Amino acid sequence: MPREQGRKVVATNRKARHDYTIEDTYEAGLVLTGTEVKSLRQGRASLVDGYAYIDGGQAYLDAVHIPEYNQGTWTNHPPRRVRKLLLHKQQILKLHSQVREGGYTLIPLSLYFSDGNAKVELALAKGKREYDKRQALRERQDNREAQRAMSTRRHLGE
Repeated sequence: MPREQGRKVVATNRKARHDYTIEDTYEAGLVLTGTEVKSLRQGRASLVDGYAYIDGGQAYLDAVHIPEYNQGTWTNHPPRRVRKLLLHKQQILKLHSQVREGGYTLIPLSLYFSDGNAKVELALAKGKREYDKRQALRERQDNREAQRAMSTRRHLGE
């Protein structure tokens, strides 16, 4: 059977871009069990409450919900277990120093398969204040209204 090609997105965390200011992104592999992979291939996962942390020189992903596999037996996995992340040592050290000193947090943005391997896109992010969220929403609405006005003007001019 041929290997998978390309990128197949399983889950995204759309709320993360609203709640956080994204500074940098990293791609990390995941250490998963067989039933977790099968459940992900069915497109079932939730990143809503997920976060990553570094402990003892290792990176971990916590509170990500991967539901139990339907046809799984006693070998099924717990849905919200802590999963190890696969990152280079230098990346882990850099992230650890920034999280510890800079007030940043690690949040998962998306969970996907890249050429058959499960990957997670991690973001080094800073939490937004409430007024920052309102300002970003206002800017997005203003841009949308400007685009709408330009398109109607273009249609009337032609």
